[in-house]
Amino acid sequence: MNLISRLIQNRLKLSPPLTRDVVVQRDLRVPMPDGVELLADRWAPRAGGEGLPTALIRTPYGRRGPFGTVLARPLAARGYQVLIQSVRGGFGSGGTFDPMRQERADGLATLDWLVGQPWSGDAIVLYGMSYLGHVQWAVADQLPPQVKAIIPVVTESALTLEFLRSDGMSLETPFGWGVLVGTQQRRLAMLRQPIQAKKTARALWTLPLNRADIAAFGRRSEYVQDILAHDADDPRWAELDHTGRVADVTVPVSSIGGWYDIFLPGQLRDFRILQDEGRPARLTVGPWTHAEFTSTPVDEALEFGLAHARGEQPPRRAPVRLYVMGEEAWRDFESWPPAGHPAQRFHLQPGGVLATEPPDESEPDQYRYDPADPTPAVGGVRLVKDSGRVDNTALQTRPDVLTYTTPTLAEDVEVIGEVSAEIWFRSSLPHADVFVRLCDVDPAGRSWNVCDGLVSLTGADEPRCATVRLWPTAHRFKRGHRILVQVSSGAFPRYARNPGTGEARATATTLLAADQTVYHDPARPSAIILPVRP
Repeated sequence: MNLISRLIQNRLKLSPPLTRDVVVQRDLRVPMPDGVELLADRWAPRAGGEGLPTALIRTPYGRRGPFGTVLARPLAARGYQVLIQSVRGGFGSGGTFDPMRQERADGLATLDWLVGQPWSGDAIVLYGMSYLGHVQWAVADQLPPQVKAIIPVVTESALTLEFLRSDGMSLETPFGWGVLVGTQQRRLAMLRQPIQAKKTARALWTLPLNRADIAAFGRRSEYVQDILAHDADDPRWAELDHTGRVADVTVPVSSIGGWYDIFLPGQLRDFRILQDEGRPARLTVGPWTHAEFTSTPVDEALEFGLAHARGEQPPRRAPVRLYVMGEEAWRDFESWPPAGHPAQRFHLQPGGVLATEPPDESEPDQYRYDPADPTPAVGGVRLVKDSGRVDNTALQTRPDVLTYTTPTLAEDVEVIGEVSAEIWFRSSLPHADVFVRLCDVDPAGRSWNVCDGLVSLTGADEPRCATVRLWPTAHRFKRGHRILVQVSSGAFPRYARNPGTGEARATATTLLAADQTVYHDPARPSAIILPVRP
């Protein structure tokens, strides 16, 4: 076990532990009010563990193996005892797993039980990433006084609702997650994961989509059927939306996100709510994708969480710490979005030019989008291996991708904050999507994605302005580089294919190709809107 401890320390670049002699008490039974029992493991130093602050981690992914070890051991070796619990219906816990709907009641009951344990001490810190962070928001407005801080990592209070927008369904992530939780308890699931990933990728091409779960793993999934049949505004999802609780959270919050993380917009929304309410909160955003596990969460659990657990103040730092890509440096700010970065319009121009000047009279640009051969997702906000910052040069040679590029920059351009686009657009069909991506073109001519977004339109067969909300970012376009904007009609399978027919996404079987038009003239000035420091 000492070897495992050292491997984790080296891999995550952690500080040396206080001890490597950690013990695990397995299968503690935590009763719920309805009689169901949830199983938990308690990690603690062999000597002196009782009474230490407790880090509570609630997970649907199992308590043992690499997942539990990487989460629990670093904290248990550095000043905490850790209770890692399997949520209802998973890995030995009783009941039926109903994703995200059961976590408030079960989380509150778990806290009540934990407070009553003779070993638990008088300080608890909630900790974890993704689903493990969402369960923190589920209870964060009704915490017992023993909870001194929460540390939600790459997560947000409404979790999957961003993927299920009626004006732009993000298919790949919720479908892939549905397959993951539907197969993870099968025998040899971890060893079979590469094969399963290929089956899942093929299944996303299934028509109708409501048969894709069977294609992916051989049975119907209630969760997959739900995400296909119910968009974000449907009452079906009301129980998992905890956004309304955020303003009532009074314990200190340290929120950690990534510029290429799937939950970033909602995470920044949650932080702004806390910020506007004057709550004790801080934000850290790095150049990470969702699945990157760095030392930052552990460091924050030790520096921020332990300090509050001990009744101390953590070392002073600015409320907002951002990694500015391009500059490749961490910077501190007082708020999100930072002051001093007013919106500036960069207009699409004829000839594939991008410029701050409004466009002159010009003919529009056109391309053909065929959902049978959809514009592919390349890098960006995804859970698969092809995610994050990647070379987009080959993508931009496709005839269904338009590009608009500035001249070579004579000085650095710093963009930090919320990014959006207004694209004047018309399709030959009433139903169409507009995808916009901001890229940084280096001196060698390679185009690297910075952030992007998609909106689905109805009534697209008449010229209209499509407002596209891109992911927020912090990026410095260096002198000698160029700023590039892509416009297309999809990024499959990250986003579901728009069939062009208006059929429901769960049952659509017909795919229609469309001729798309992008305008850039004085009456229809398409532009990307960037928060630029003068």
